[in-house]
Amino acid sequence: MPMPGYVFRDGQPIPDSDPKSQPDGGQLGTSSTDMTRVSTSTGSAMNTPTSSAADGDHPTDSHALANADHDHKGAAQVNEHDTIKNLGWNHHPNNVPDLVGGLDNEDLWTLIRRFNKQMYHVKATTAPLLGGLDLNIADEDEFSPDKLRANVERLYMTVIIGLMGFGKHIARLRSWREPRRTGAFAAAYAVAWIFNLLVPTFFTTLIILIVYPPSRPFLFPPAPLALVDSNTGGVQSPKAGVLGSHDSATGAPEKHKGEAVEQEASNFVSGIGSIALSSATGKHEQGDPDSDPLNKSVPDPTRLAMAGADAKASAQGGTPNEQHDKTKQPMEDAMWGKMRPVMHVIGDVSDGWERFANALSPTAPFPKEKPRLTLAAVLAPALAVSLITTSAMFMKMAQLGVGVGFFSDPLVWRGLDWLNKNYPDWQKLLQIRNSILKGVPTNAQLTITLLRIGEANKAPLPPPPSSDQPPPNKPKSLNGEDIALDASHEEIQAAIHEDPAEKEAAEVAAATTVGAEEKPKHRHGARILGFFKGTTATGVETKLGVDKVRAKVGSTTAKNHLGVLPKEEERVPTGPVDFKGRYKGHKGWVNISTAAQVPCVSWSKAASDGTGGAVEDSIDRHEKHVAFKVPIQEIQELKKVGGLGWKAKIVVGWATGKTVADGLEIVDKEGNTWKLTAIQDRDELFNRLIAIGGQKWESW
Repeated sequence: MPMPGYVFRDGQPIPDSDPKSQPDGGQLGTSSTDMTRVSTSTGSAMNTPTSSAADGDHPTDSHALANADHDHKGAAQVNEHDTIKNLGWNHHPNNVPDLVGGLDNEDLWTLIRRFNKQMYHVKATTAPLLGGLDLNIADEDEFSPDKLRANVERLYMTVIIGLMGFGKHIARLRSWREPRRTGAFAAAYAVAWIFNLLVPTFFTTLIILIVYPPSRPFLFPPAPLALVDSNTGGVQSPKAGVLGSHDSATGAPEKHKGEAVEQEASNFVSGIGSIALSSATGKHEQGDPDSDPLNKSVPDPTRLAMAGADAKASAQGGTPNEQHDKTKQPMEDAMWGKMRPVMHVIGDVSDGWERFANALSPTAPFPKEKPRLTLAAVLAPALAVSLITTSAMFMKMAQLGVGVGFFSDPLVWRGLDWLNKNYPDWQKLLQIRNSILKGVPTNAQLTITLLRIGEANKAPLPPPPSSDQPPPNKPKSLNGEDIALDASHEEIQAAIHEDPAEKEAAEVAAATTVGAEEKPKHRHGARILGFFKGTTATGVETKLGVDKVRAKVGSTTAKNHLGVLPKEEERVPTGPVDFKGRYKGHKGWVNISTAAQVPCVSWSKAASDGTGGAVEDSIDRHEKHVAFKVPIQEIQELKKVGGLGWKAKIVVGWATGKTVADGLEIVDKEGNTWKLTAIQDRDELFNRLIAIGGQKWESW
């Protein structure tokens, strides 16, 4: 594969046009001798929209920002050619240039990695966007335990981790381990209390923290979350034994920034009750294939909790079956029916937290000052009122509010009825995303804007790096002298490093455990489990082998199963133009062509970059075997689908340890559907398709 900075020539003819009429150099080759190196300098360039929507070139603020000329440019914001640039796909992170100005690559990849977990299904919408940004969650969003899992994980990574940090700041202040800072806060509180200015002081401090970002680390000096004891406010040894990450609760080591807290969120979800059991197993029936015999033959693991409860009731003399317990099925249906609004509430809370975080600390290319000034303007009247309101006046007003709220129910309902008739969308207009935080993105909206920046400049953002190696068990770089904790540099270093005595004891315990496991009397259970595991793996391989035979005689279901368990030697570097995948069971390549006036996505048995054929005739080879070609602007819906059903995935993952290659459904505006299966880099293909066109997306 070429080094970052090379150009992929992916030009292809417009549908129903002559390939010979295209500009010279409309081919894409894999050989470095047939590629042109482009400059990644930060010089100015004219940005052009990737496409036009029906209601204008920039249907959303996200599209407008993606196509704007930015002051601080990264490699993905420089557009000097009409050909696709490879900025580091399938390369080591150290070889990737700074992609977006003002944003570290590690932070960018963290956003993309979490975006991939959050997005399942998007549809284009023509409805007006009150907040100016698309990719909002649809009101009719389908419920699935896997979506619930993603939302709870996001809640942990945003709200819960944020509240943990706030709680530890309070513990540090109360502990008096930082005497000068705690003394200053205590003196300010005492003076405000003496002059009856506690509330004005509180609002003034909030406004300063919002408007002047340097005040935040001054008043609340940061420290690694896992290094602070929530009880004493002092230094503690991280729960992971070593401080391998700064933003996680355990301090566990991580290979890339943000992975430790993501793993914590996953383990957090796995420890919740019966519904979380469904989430932990990845139940997402909406993404299952239409017909999957292997999935149907596997028992539902989410029934284990109910089965266990029934067994206990039977052992105690009860009759838990449905013939005797008429409440069982209605209650179960009611509980699952309420999970959809619960999932929406969790998602809304996480969205609100992310919007406030992005308003206080905006990420380019979103404006930096406007959101902070808006929030400060909202608090300014409260500050003014607090200066002229006494405690007695406040109590009188509170008592009046309680009385009006209790006795004015008929007036309230008449007022609501009038609003619903005359202003049907008044409730949406009052939502923070459409009022004080209008134009402020969630992390998903920020990510799709960044993806669109890359597409607008013919420089698709490389996917997050991955590695099969475990994270290094060593502390992350940290300067103890810069941490405002009541501890010496030596004490901090001792806390963040693994204790040699504990490490030696752990090694001895591990060796003892291994020695005990090697004794024959303790290996019977492992042998039985290994037998069933091997038998299951053989059954899976046999079932997929039968599918190959059934596919040859025309079974659509069997065709969709071909290639879902790819061998390691079958994996090849793909992207940013060609992605390995199957269509109707046939091996081939999904190609994204953006060099032509009408960007298209197509599937062919031959890759357009010459893989498997000569470079000079790669375009002709690709066009000759094209099964379908869809203008990206005509895409109405994109849906991630599983290569196997969710239950079959669990069994296959346990028995074989292999990764299932999933698929993608593409639906155009006329309702035509194309299903691609066994896609090697499905998330990267999905991200490119939603970022290229001018559609206004809605998350389902």
